[in-house]
Amino acid sequence: MTALPPTDDDSAIWETWLSIYRLPVVTVAEEIGTFTALSDRGLTLEECAAQIGADARALSIHLGALAALGFVEKRGGKWRSTSLSRTWLHPDGAGYYGNFFSRFRESNPIHAQLMTTLKTGERPDMELSKTNAKEWEKGDMSDEAAIAIAKFMHAHSVAPSKSAARNPMFGELTHLMDVGGGSGIFAIEFAKNWPDLRTTVMDLPAMARAAQSYIDAAGVGDRADTAGVNMFEEEWPRGPDAHFFSNVFHDWSEETNSLLARKSFAALPSGGKIILHEMLMDDDGCGPWIPAAFSLLMLLGTLGKQYTFEELRTILEGAGFTDVQSDRSGMNHYSLITATKV
Repeated sequence: MTALPPTDDDSAIWETWLSIYRLPVVTVAEEIGTFTALSDRGLTLEECAAQIGADARALSIHLGALAALGFVEKRGGKWRSTSLSRTWLHPDGAGYYGNFFSRFRESNPIHAQLMTTLKTGERPDMELSKTNAKEWEKGDMSDEAAIAIAKFMHAHSVAPSKSAARNPMFGELTHLMDVGGGSGIFAIEFAKNWPDLRTTVMDLPAMARAAQSYIDAAGVGDRADTAGVNMFEEEWPRGPDAHFFSNVFHDWSEETNSLLARKSFAALPSGGKIILHEMLMDDDGCGPWIPAAFSLLMLLGTLGKQYTFEELRTILEGAGFTDVQSDRSGMNHYSLITATKV
């Protein structure tokens, strides 16, 4: 491999990966009647869900993606089809594409998966939901599954971990615990960038063992370690002055995230910080596309979604944290959301 300068910008990879949701989220909306329902007048989420027979939570995620693509918009709390979809995706539109798109429905498995979630609110029986999120949900994981998941999570966390680790706030901490840290890539990058910072990866025991192998390979074992803990059912280690969660809250519901926030608050010392690393939806829930498409992925494979800053702030403040702030992290689509235990 030639010695070219590295880049932390992996946006093209994310665009390519998540492009698989562009067509099916539109064909699902056309088939179930979303564009037709929203063409005559604006509807609230609940009104639209009732009219087309959809699960409201799933529909909100679908609408966010459709808005990011320009097919619907939200004004005054009501959703409405844009002229683009009224022209090309309404059965009475001047240039209706429905008969053209119909042949792509059966040939695209993601169409069926998204339709299942939209109608039922339940995850489809697909490989992602079988092998990733459900391993954490049951609180048990084999070493084989942990190794496979670590490889998957590590691969798409290289760029964001390097970007996040450069934030100077991590240099002000003494001991950071990466909760649900997977392969430990963030804890490793923090240790590399800040020699005086100690890091701990807390995850299920099998996942912690997988993370230890990455820590050893990175040569930071003197400042990074692991803790095999079920974050829902067991006591959290005391001592760290910060808890870091990357791509954790987006796996879970508001209720479950509130539980995690409360457990974090209880384990942190006074003055300690909670730090969330997530792709944020815009305040109105209408994009941008990458977080909106990532939210569709969460809908299919987890119990969560990509949240807005206000939604996360409500969760953190409800647990007792104060001074909730948000800052974009580098060139990727992630943000660092911080809050303090007074």
